[in-house]
Amino acid sequence: MQRRFLFSALFSASVVCLGLPHAMAQGATPLRVLTHGSFDLSKDLLAAFEKDAGVKLEIIKAGDAGEMVNKLILTRANPIADVVFGIDNTLAPRAGAADILEPYTGPAAERKAVAELPKGLVPVDYGYVNLNIDKAWFAKKGLALPKSLADLSQPAYAKLLVVQNPATSSPGQAFMLATIAGLGEEGAFDWWKHMRGNGVKVVKGWSEAYYTEFSRNGGAYPIVVSYTSSPAAEVFYSKEKISESPTANLFLKGGVFRQIEGVALVKGGNPAAKEAAGRFIEFLRSAPAQEGLQTTMWVFPAEAGASRVEVIKQHAAEPSTFDELKAPLTEAQSKAWLQRWTKTVLK
Repeated sequence: MQRRFLFSALFSASVVCLGLPHAMAQGATPLRVLTHGSFDLSKDLLAAFEKDAGVKLEIIKAGDAGEMVNKLILTRANPIADVVFGIDNTLAPRAGAADILEPYTGPAAERKAVAELPKGLVPVDYGYVNLNIDKAWFAKKGLALPKSLADLSQPAYAKLLVVQNPATSSPGQAFMLATIAGLGEEGAFDWWKHMRGNGVKVVKGWSEAYYTEFSRNGGAYPIVVSYTSSPAAEVFYSKEKISESPTANLFLKGGVFRQIEGVALVKGGNPAAKEAAGRFIEFLRSAPAQEGLQTTMWVFPAEAGASRVEVIKQHAAEPSTFDELKAPLTEAQSKAWLQRWTKTVLK
């Protein structure tokens, strides 16, 4: 899930038009849905929604979630979508300040969710960015697992951690924010300074970190910034039938951040599609969608009381605690921290 801002690709977002029977498609209302590149629900689910709502979905994938928000801001005079999915709790302040969302007041917005977002965004899912470890590597080396972020800055753990650049990656930004929330700003950047000296590896995005640099996949780093659900995905996608994940989560203070994703109406969207956009919001909070997203986007359902699929229940434990910022993240604060991180770790 490499999510980075690509300004040159601003007007080249991929558009996926789902197939409806020709006669229905001809008379169906087009509904433009802007998402980040990691949006993934089964074609059967989306096709069933199209048939039920009498619409033709145009899924516009815009790369990273930050890039997606920037596209909405830059095109607000002539919106490119009617509904947007994927604005999370780190990006909600930017979207609110830019006034690009229109309040939705349907049933899904009124029901309490497991994880809440600022008004205007209806929560759809949530998950946790944290550290994953390669269990076989640690067993082979006979090295104890770190019990704190401070441990990771010690010589015994030199050159073991790979992270994503927070300026180019959503999980990278979330992990940086976790360190600030858990250690305090000065403590966090002092830790990052020590990690630079201890050989932390920085890459652009999640895919490169997990599939290239992580020792589980042939790389040299047995600790990677990933997701709580990653061990479950390892079991789900394994070619052999395994009952235990080869990776595990490390829930360390300053190393766990909760991301909450939501859906919203786009301000100035096509009035003729507004009813369909509302139905799409309700659909994302419906039982079939809340179940389906667990093994396609590897997140937890936001709908209170939604059932968990078995692989999630068995292999994606939620942390008992996580690190939250004391105040809502503003765009100015985000930029300041990114600049400080870059200066501390890369320059």
